[in-house]
Amino acid sequence: MRLGLFAMPLHHPARDTAAVIAEDREAVIVADRLGYDEAWIGEHFTSKAEPIVSPLMFLASLAPVTSKIRLGTGVVNLPHQHPAAVAAQAAFFDQLSGGRLMLGIGPGGLPSDAELFKDTDGAVRGRMMLESIEIIQAIWKGDPPYRFQGEFWDIDLKSVILPDYGVGVMPKPVQRPHPPIAIALRSPNSSTARLAGEKGWIPISANFVPSAHVATHWPLYAEGCEAAGRRPDPADWRVARSQHVTDRDEEAADYVADPEGGLAFYFRYLATVNAQRARPGPPDAATAAEIDEHVDHALATMVIAGSPKTVLDRLVHLRDEVGPFGTLLATGHDWDGRADMWRHSMTLLASEVMPKLAQHSDANRSRG
Repeated sequence: MRLGLFAMPLHHPARDTAAVIAEDREAVIVADRLGYDEAWIGEHFTSKAEPIVSPLMFLASLAPVTSKIRLGTGVVNLPHQHPAAVAAQAAFFDQLSGGRLMLGIGPGGLPSDAELFKDTDGAVRGRMMLESIEIIQAIWKGDPPYRFQGEFWDIDLKSVILPDYGVGVMPKPVQRPHPPIAIALRSPNSSTARLAGEKGWIPISANFVPSAHVATHWPLYAEGCEAAGRRPDPADWRVARSQHVTDRDEEAADYVADPEGGLAFYFRYLATVNAQRARPGPPDAATAAEIDEHVDHALATMVIAGSPKTVLDRLVHLRDEVGPFGTLLATGHDWDGRADMWRHSMTLLASEVMPKLAQHSDANRSRG
């Protein structure tokens, strides 16, 4: 059982952008110091609440100030970018980081991003993602000339090639044949879970979906692995959850219940953006009431908070409920002006909770 960090990241838009980026960098540095195995950082172009427009650029700033933690994109939204650019930049980052890249990919989920890039059809974005990652992997695998003709991209590099001078040659990652590829899972009975198994990608179950949805992911992932002749390994499965560990249960309860706190804002933001898909514009009274109900439910069921013992008990229950995931990804939330509280939470999770959760995991595996 390993521990990682997954951050969209998401902050109140009234906060200073430079301050929240510094906060997000510190969270990864703290995670590295505490022995977290990996950190995943998201990408969005059109939301001040989600200010990181390039996880590769952000993570590159952390490569020289961290030592062991693996650095993942969570995710690069492939339809919004040219695949040759992603291939080159990701390979370059893998070189810069000494082979620590994990490439999380996705079709893009923020409606304003989709409008900006004129790819609002979700089904089309799904096809674009698959075509893009095939091109990226082919570039990493091969040498020039490069020729790719698909539904969305037509790429040629054959005329200006000077092998003795390296002209025309695209960069390759350190990790061969390529860095691990990952994809996020949200829906119940997700076809993407099966696809991840077929492709050999890392499945990451999102933190903002009910545990009952998460429980459907492993069987489908395993089914995809078996269809491809690959044995499913629970160590590959990541499950993200929002967590807040405090010395006493009452401290955590007070913070979770704070309507102005970072956790409440997180779920309110997601619910509001999701509501806008069906009803663009500011929420009306009925929609606002639905959002309030969703936030209350999410805080009660999707946040694991309390003392180390309480959090451990709930994580044991979660793993027993959803299946044998190998890495717990603690969600990175806005520190809300309470940096010491969140650093302490990260420390307690790493030192007081995870060793005992690993013991439970090992005991279950032995019995299995």
